[in-house]
Amino acid sequence: MGETRFSLVGAGDVALVTIDNGEDHTKPTFFSRGALESLDRVLDELERGDFAAMVLTGKPFVFAAGADITEFPGISAELAREGSRAGHELFGRLRALPFPTVAAVNGACLGGGVEIALHCDARTISTALRHFACPEVFLGIFPAWGGTQLVPRLAGPTAAVKFVVANPLRQNRMLTGAETVDLGLADVLLEPAEFVDESIAFARELAEGPLDRPEPDFSELGEVLRRARAQVDDAVHGATPAPYVALDLIEGAATWSLEEGYRREEDAIAELLPGPQAQASIYAFGLVEQRAKRAPGQLAGVSPRKIEKLGIVGAGLMARQIATLFLRRLEVPIVVRDLKHEVVEEALGDIRGEIDRLVAKGRYDEGKGRFLQSLVSGTTGYDEFANCDLVLEAVFEELAVKEEVFAELERVVAPDAILATNTSSLSVTDMAADLTHPGRVVGMHFFNPVALMPLLELVRAERTNAEALATAWETGKRLRKRMVVVRDAPGFVVNRVLTRMTRVVMDALEHGNTVEEVDEAILSLGMPMAPSILLAMVGPRVANDVLETMHSAYPDRFPLSATLRNYAEGSDEIVVVDDSPRTPDEIKTDVLEAVADEIHHLLEEGVVGEAADVDTALLLGAGWPFFLGGITKHLDQTGVSERLFGRPFAEAGAAAPAV
Repeated sequence: MGETRFSLVGAGDVALVTIDNGEDHTKPTFFSRGALESLDRVLDELERGDFAAMVLTGKPFVFAAGADITEFPGISAELAREGSRAGHELFGRLRALPFPTVAAVNGACLGGGVEIALHCDARTISTALRHFACPEVFLGIFPAWGGTQLVPRLAGPTAAVKFVVANPLRQNRMLTGAETVDLGLADVLLEPAEFVDESIAFARELAEGPLDRPEPDFSELGEVLRRARAQVDDAVHGATPAPYVALDLIEGAATWSLEEGYRREEDAIAELLPGPQAQASIYAFGLVEQRAKRAPGQLAGVSPRKIEKLGIVGAGLMARQIATLFLRRLEVPIVVRDLKHEVVEEALGDIRGEIDRLVAKGRYDEGKGRFLQSLVSGTTGYDEFANCDLVLEAVFEELAVKEEVFAELERVVAPDAILATNTSSLSVTDMAADLTHPGRVVGMHFFNPVALMPLLELVRAERTNAEALATAWETGKRLRKRMVVVRDAPGFVVNRVLTRMTRVVMDALEHGNTVEEVDEAILSLGMPMAPSILLAMVGPRVANDVLETMHSAYPDRFPLSATLRNYAEGSDEIVVVDDSPRTPDEIKTDVLEAVADEIHHLLEEGVVGEAADVDTALLLGAGWPFFLGGITKHLDQTGVSERLFGRPFAEAGAAAPAV
């Protein structure tokens, strides 16, 4: 990736400064040390120049993506402080220029990109922009180049809480251009066609007279912060300090001078950035943004099968979600099959109805909507799958049923067509065992809800060939999923780890703990969801089915639960086998040790190659917090892995190749 540079050209009496790294829009511009040195040189020119105004913009489709996070791992407190101070000093010089300055936010604007824009006198923003955010709290830190001080001064504390704290904790929610203006963080919304020219014209208008911008309202500051801290407690349960520190800094902006606010940010980032939660978050960010996007080495040079027609066997809720995603992303003919005609028709109605909803939202025009709807058809037989290139089964989670489906498919599809299964825990190897061509069978395990959950577990069975795996990878890439390739083993990765945790939860209930106590124990880790809520979402029947699968394979580690069986059968009766409740801290310890033990087994069995693969899967497939680093980073940081196995997971590899 090219080094980011600031370059200055004259546009008449207006200085036009562009942030660019010489790459296309797929390679965002980051603020490394070299970039800040480049900004320093441009500021020298601006301070010496005779300009009426300055416009700061980015390369096409990208304004700036903030600090270079690759410089953060292992950082010392002093380097963190110096980095924050360098940004304050440089951006402060921009703020102090003797003529009007406008940030022309033409594309993605994140973190430090937002902060440099906030140091300008005004901001124009493109209607095409979809990513305006300060995601730092999501990463265990906070905006430390003035963001916590300038956002409340510009838009008030309510907007600051939403933008700096609440949105990052809502799965890193980002603003569009229009939403940015509505929140008060940008002044003018412009169409992209003449964006820079109109921004320059706006800057010239500012040279004639400043904007009439309302003063921020701090009158309800106390109540705003009280509600915000309660919401943060509900979200992270005290497990990470970043959102609390950010709220303190926002509160201080009401009374501090900007210079004092800068110093407070520097002190706070020096403490947080080297800390365990921030370092775990940075590790997690690298996994989901880099590792999960790279194809495994064994696929190098392997050509995937071209997908021109798809089949989905099954028309239940999960199958409908998968079919809708395939339809939207691949835009090829899709056949959906189920036993009953009325179930098929209902499924087609749901799929086409989702397209109608997207048309109503403006995501597609009516013509495109009708085209997509015309691509999906239904059947109660198998003959319509004859010319499919890929057929995925998403039927009831029972091995005999899935084996029967594959046998029927093999009768009609081409010998080299790919057969995939969405099984969540069953053996893909066993499903393919009796087929004439078992090598073309691969696992593609989606997570619910399919449109939102980014993970796709790709399962390589004992005889899965390279073309089948490459086709599954390429298909997942087109679906915009992040993938982890796993060896065929009961429960694969996510469900295996979650089921081990669920078994500890059931054990606590069956020894006299209340549901509330168990929920408290898990939430104190910072988990996004209490076990009772997660179980209700997954469905007790599904959870019990997975436990039974795991019990068959590993009975000692996955004993059956009478309580979970009751839940699966519709009863809420807890079967107490012994009244010896544990404290929430003891339950939390038991959960961490059980999860650590199961991850150790996954690595010993070679289900995945490294602990990082487990973390990637849990981050993307189970929503585990970045500030835990998935989980193995936290187990290493807290000494659990060292205590149980004599070494941290970061040093552990698999005993056998993963795939």
